[in-house]
Amino acid sequence: MRLSNTLALIALLAAMVFGLAACNEGGAATAPKLPASYYAVLLSNGQVYFGHLEGLGTAFPILREVYYVQSGVDKDTKEQKNILLKRGGEWHAPDQMILNANQIVLIEPVGANSRVSELIAQLKK
Repeated sequence: MRLSNTLALIALLAAMVFGLAACNEGGAATAPKLPASYYAVLLSNGQVYFGHLEGLGTAFPILREVYYVQSGVDKDTKEQKNILLKRGGEWHAPDQMILNANQIVLIEPVGANSRVSELIAQLKK
């Protein structure tokens, strides 16, 4: 009698494990659709980049046509000034950023009528 109870308990535990595995696999999160053209990507180090985002939901999404904000202080007026720059002018001339998904804090769409969109359009001219 003890052996049959033990076997029944093992069978029940095995069924529970397989059932939980099936539930987790079926409920896996899928990457959201990306309807916007540009996205702001905030990384865990506080840096924000703007660009075309590909591969969301993968371990290493890619950001193309990358822009970032550079802040500085005007020497004459002492005002803080922010300018939008396009990556690629650096010595290594990067044409994309391969991101570690674990370092992405949040992603937001850049509005078509936003100041960032306006600045990108100006830089493209």
